[in-house]
Amino acid sequence: MALLATAPRMAMAQDVTLAAPRSLQDSGLLEYVLPRFSLKTGVRIAVVQSTEGADLSLSSDSAVGRAVFTGPNATWHIAIPDNASKNARRFASWLTSDIGKRTVAAYTVDGASPFGPPAQVKAEVAEITYDGDATQGKILSNKLCGRCHVVTRDKQMNDIGSTPSFHVLRALQDWNLRFESFYALNPHPAFTQVAEVTPPFHEERPSPIVPVEMTLGDLQAIIAYVAALEPADLGAPIQHQ
Repeated sequence: MALLATAPRMAMAQDVTLAAPRSLQDSGLLEYVLPRFSLKTGVRIAVVQSTEGADLSLSSDSAVGRAVFTGPNATWHIAIPDNASKNARRFASWLTSDIGKRTVAAYTVDGASPFGPPAQVKAEVAEITYDGDATQGKILSNKLCGRCHVVTRDKQMNDIGSTPSFHVLRALQDWNLRFESFYALNPHPAFTQVAEVTPPFHEERPSPIVPVEMTLGDLQAIIAYVAALEPADLGAPIQHQ
């Protein structure tokens, strides 16, 4: 008899209360979706209208929770309190999974599917801008970098043959990262000093050539100059058979 008495209490402990407005309840979607979740998990979902004390809530308020499905004429969001139970989080995870999305989309009224997945929000790609003085950057590029690199097209004979030109570097997808950290990329650490950034040369290992000395402001100006360069045409990628 003791076992029989405790069984209902164990089942009730698994219940999750879900707050949903009357319009969503009247749509019939929850009556279709919730039993399918319970059948697979053994967790029952009790629908209530008030959010007070509820384990989870569905709302059309875009400022509340994560978008989980749309329709009709609204996007529905699920809100999960910080102290939500394991079963509450389990339901929210299921509802946002591929299985949950397919279950929502499978609900039909008169042959039509009034609910579906939320629209994908495209991430806005911020345009990268450079605040340095590009005119000054050209002067500094010739003075500091021109001994090894071609920095302007009118001085193509003043470089070391093994070093890429600024136009070639500009054509690389990660050109900005290369320039921003050039002082840490070989062979530059052996002869480059960026004020308040690089450590001084070891007294036993001085620069093998006249050092390249600059400030971060100088570097920003050089990057602004390079950003305005026309990238070199590197041709089509090599095709391997």
